[in-house]
Amino acid sequence: MIRSELIQKIADENPHLYQRDVEKIVNVIFDEIIEAMARGDRVELRGFGAFSVKKRDSRTGRNPRTGEAVEVEEKHVPFFKTGKLLRDRLNGQS
Repeated sequence: MIRSELIQKIADENPHLYQRDVEKIVNVIFDEIIEAMARGDRVELRGFGAFSVKKRDSRTGRNPRTGEAVEVEEKHVPFFKTGKLLRDRLNGQS
């Protein structure tokens, strides 16, 4: 599902809301999640999962084309851990 499909589904299920308002709400939610992660905070949505940021240290990597050693800088990457409810649904429980 992409963002526009999510917005459309929410708008369809809530006919009392204008689609432009639903779009603003969804965008604010995503923006807040992004901002929190940019600050290094953890974002937990109960039953769904938790978003966090993990630090990857700098290391020596290899260029797959040439085999030449290259330095890979330290970086921060997003990480998602599923919640129990989501994990159970995916595995056919409940």
